[in-house]
Amino acid sequence: MLNFTDQNLPKQLLSGDGWRIGFRSDVDIYKGLVGADSWAIELTEGEFKDFCKLTIQLSETMQVMASELSDGEKICCTLETEDICLEVNGYPHAFNLHFQLFTERKSEGLWDEFAVPFLVEAIASFFK
Repeated sequence: MLNFTDQNLPKQLLSGDGWRIGFRSDVDIYKGLVGADSWAIELTEGEFKDFCKLTIQLSETMQVMASELSDGEKICCTLETEDICLEVNGYPHAFNLHFQLFTERKSEGLWDEFAVPFLVEAIASFFK
């Protein structure tokens, strides 16, 4: 389970090929940021928490499903809160991540299967 408090999350931006994620506890409203190479959106602290929590849960679900699926079988899993919906689609070892933001700033984004493992690793590093 992710343990999240402002004090545990210093100001940082992590990025790589096809992904980026950041958090700043010193700003008022939009403390989080998620994006890819050609897009980004700022998130409230609650939206950012939900994004991180759901991403980790979906990643763990895909790992568990690896033993349940036959070779070459794909799966799609979705989790959502009141503010955000995340979906993974693909193989347990290689899947994309799609999100939709339901708040007044309605938006969506997608990370491809090559970026997702690095994004998941970056999220985990926020909560060490």
